[in-house]
Amino acid sequence: MITKNRQSNERIAEMARKAFPDKTVIRIKELTEGMCNVTYHVVFNDGSESILKIAAENTNGNTSNEINLMKAEVRAMRLVSGKCSFKVAEVQYYDCSRTVCSGDYFFMEKLPGENYAFLKGKLPESVVKGLNWEIGRISGELAAITNTQFGFLGDERRYGTLFEFVKTMLANLLSDARKKGVDIGYDGQRLMEGLVSEKDSFDEVRSATLVHWDMWEGNIFVDHNHVSGIIDWERALWGEPFMDDRFRKHNRNNDFLDGFGQRSFSESELKRIRWYDVILYLTMMIEVFYREFEDKSQYRWAKDMLLSVLQ
Repeated sequence: MITKNRQSNERIAEMARKAFPDKTVIRIKELTEGMCNVTYHVVFNDGSESILKIAAENTNGNTSNEINLMKAEVRAMRLVSGKCSFKVAEVQYYDCSRTVCSGDYFFMEKLPGENYAFLKGKLPESVVKGLNWEIGRISGELAAITNTQFGFLGDERRYGTLFEFVKTMLANLLSDARKKGVDIGYDGQRLMEGLVSEKDSFDEVRSATLVHWDMWEGNIFVDHNHVSGIIDWERALWGEPFMDDRFRKHNRNNDFLDGFGQRSFSESELKRIRWYDVILYLTMMIEVFYREFEDKSQYRWAKDMLLSVLQ
């Protein structure tokens, strides 16, 4: 995968010496679950463990809405740390100097538990319902972290209105699709005109809240049947809570909504939710070609989902 900036064990040991001069690496294992950056589990001679995450060497595999992803992730984790009831891994060392490694990287603490995506099929329905409720509560807690302007955490540019930000996100995706010749199954100009025609539905959102954006099961850790932590904050943004993955058509559920504290939506909210559906499914289609996935099943699934919300 074009964004996987893998490093030798010798290089990783050198990075670890810079971060932890009093420790010696005794074991390194690549964690293969992630779809973007490369991640390693590092064990030290004193028995401590860290997770090392390394960014791509360049932005060739990124879409236009993916801006300074590692900077965004570190910012988000530090922003959330200590402000919410759920666990965010401590950033132990962050290096964007490119002096030791060809990509930015950081070490963080290893979260307890296992990945929810691997566990979900083995858990009783009652536990899954409880976890969905907890994830909803987490989205609600993030909504309490606010900002006066909208935008990506990795970008210095800010937008005065939610509509300006969402319009930019959609325009970026349509441009990315054209550059790679991606068939999105729908007329791009018509999509943009449709968004502009519903501008008023965005105007009621006056302030921005922190959004993880990608809180699917693969980015959630579970320990003893409870959420033990949230990972992969690189797509975090200042937007509105409904922009997160958990509100999308394919996985929104009442247990999550109960945890979040809102089961029903106004007409304006439903219009915005639909546009966030459009943005996610476009992103999932287009990133297949930027990441150079050999398997195009994600593209086909996301295209079907996009067309279903545009009917």
